[in-house]
Amino acid sequence: MIVDDIREDVFANQDVKYRDFQSKLTPTIEANTAIGVRTPVLRKLAKAYSKRQDVDDFLADLPHKYFDENQLHAFILSEIKDFDECIGKLERFLPFVDNWATCDQMSPKCFKKNHEKLLPYLNKWIKSDDTYTVRFAIVTFMAHFLDDDFDEGYLGLVSDIKSDEYYINMAIAWYFATALAKQYDKTIPYIENKTLDVWTHNKAIQKSIESYRVTAEHKEYLKSLKIKKA
Repeated sequence: MIVDDIREDVFANQDVKYRDFQSKLTPTIEANTAIGVRTPVLRKLAKAYSKRQDVDDFLADLPHKYFDENQLHAFILSEIKDFDECIGKLERFLPFVDNWATCDQMSPKCFKKNHEKLLPYLNKWIKSDDTYTVRFAIVTFMAHFLDDDFDEGYLGLVSDIKSDEYYINMAIAWYFATALAKQYDKTIPYIENKTLDVWTHNKAIQKSIESYRVTAEHKEYLKSLKIKKA
């Protein structure tokens, strides 16, 4: 069975030192669920397994026991070329995503040429009660809608999110830092008007200042917009 084959493969590629390192980076995953397979190896395995006729048996075997199986699942989904098929399998998987790494590294290639079809799903996911479904929507908006298909309304959509979840607020900060690099004139009013909560506002500025894509002049101005805590 493919589920057994995959588990055998991931354990065969275990790196214990990397496992310990990865576990520290992903504190939300359950203890002892990281095997320690490096990302390039998982991507290679995903490409191979995505061609198997029984791959759907693995994708349906939810929840997975190990973090690395979730990673492999995300990479297999990213290989699916048919948009509707990808969306259906993605929506089944999103509720089981429990960490930022699986969320952020799941980037379906079919999204690039299907922005119009993708938008209704992003608008739905961004209103979800699930932390990583919301984060996935934000990260996808950042990856696909800050260039040719940019719309100022997306800035408002992301800024309207109010959450106590660290991984959502960090994604918002990351989104706005990237937006300042790519769409500065449209984005800077959101910072000037203090649209975001204080922590997210300051984090977005910090990430912008650290970015090589933001000009020195813009960085100096952004520094002046930091909110000092009382």
